[in-house]
Amino acid sequence: MGNWQLDPYHTQVEFSAKHLGMMTVRGYFDELSAIADIDPDHPEAASVEVTISTASVRTNNGVRDNDLRSSNFLEVEKYPEIKFKSTSVEPSGGDHFKLTGDLTIKETTRPVVLDVTRYGEFNDPGMMGHRIAYGATTKINRKNFGLSFNAVLDGRLVVSEDIQITIEGELVEQKETADAATASS
Repeated sequence: MGNWQLDPYHTQVEFSAKHLGMMTVRGYFDELSAIADIDPDHPEAASVEVTISTASVRTNNGVRDNDLRSSNFLEVEKYPEIKFKSTSVEPSGGDHFKLTGDLTIKETTRPVVLDVTRYGEFNDPGMMGHRIAYGATTKINRKNFGLSFNAVLDGRLVVSEDIQITIEGELVEQKETADAATASS
């Protein structure tokens, strides 16, 4: 197993919701960190922990961003972080996995399952380091996590209850871990 950390320059955590049941509104989080314990030859034994700064939410609309940060949704002053901690990884064919874990939003923790695809592995000991890239998707109901604000216009929810989450990122093996593994071989 090895100690891996997220490369923030090559990672996106995005979400989307329907506005009035018609248009998809997309957003992302600017600030996050992840630590993982991964053996590339045995990904089913991996574990990962992710922390996201709620104040870093962005949708390219300042008014909407402030609404998402307010007590209507994320309450960033009271709940500054979203957390995910994996509990299991199950292979689901080829480079595909089911990553189960506990997602905590606003102090409400619920199990979620992410469909994960391993995009590839790259090892450049000089400049880029040892990297593994993954993509993951899941869908949550925001009300299950205390995001229960509802407004209805003409019989339609302004913001859908279902939120699609898409994650893509590169994890980089930490050099001291790689050196220790080489020394003990």
